[in-house]
Order: sequence, then structure tokens, then C-alpha cells
Amino acid sequence: MKVTFVVLADAANITREGKLNILGIFDSIQAQQFPVTHPQMQLVMRFEADISEAGKKKKVEVQLMDDDGKKLFVLGGEFAFGPGRPGEAIGSNHILTVNMMKFEHPGDYEFKILINDELKAEVPLKVLQLMPPVQ
Repeated sequence: MKVTFVVLADAANITREGKLNILGIFDSIQAQQFPVTHPQMQLVMRFEADISEAGKKKKVEVQLMDDDGKKLFVLGGEFAFGPGRPGEAIGSNHILTVNMMKFEHPGDYEFKILINDELKAEVPLKVLQLMPPVQ
């Protein structure tokens, strides 16, 4: 199982037909004062596997780390792909909504996606201090 696509976005959804819609991809946020609470962001991921992995449970974990290596949150669970067709990859889109995320200070943050405790993808997020306008 691998992660073939991952981004941070303002909004995303998956249609009834399985289409993935993404709005407002970003890699940084700005604030004038800290701590700051970001109201909502969505981590959009696509997992793929070959047919031999169909039905096999995998441990999936998402972590958000600050630039000191501190884990701000960890979310984990199990996932298994449904059946696939021989010779074709099995794909699955997932959206993790993060509400009211508090950032204590500006810096380089990173979402880490682990499958069976193996790091498969990283998504950087810069949290920047906005300077007040010069008068």
C-alpha cells in the first residue's frame, strides 16, 4: 500500500461516483499573533495498492509535528481495500478534516502519514508571522 497523492486544502469532497474534488490547496498559513487557531483544513489523501493487498487490514496513522518534533496530534485506525480487478491498482481517496487546530508559535510543521508504522508521505505546513504594516 502506498500514498500516491496528499495535499492540504480548504475544502474537499468525494462524489457518489468516487470523484475527488479539492478547493484551495495550500502549504502555509499566516497570523499576526500567536497562539493562533486555524478554523478548518482538510488533509486529502489517495492510497493505492495492488490486488494482492485486497481485504488485508493495514494500520494507518496521521501525525502533526511541530519543528521541535513534538506531536500535536496523532490519529490512527485500520483500513482495508475492497476487491479489485486483476492487473489494475486499487485506489481509495480519503479526507481528514482538522478543526480548530491551535498553533502556539510560527514555524515549520509537518503532517506525517504512516502505514504499518512505516513513513509513507509527509506534507509540510509553514505557519508564518505576519508583520504589521509600516506606518
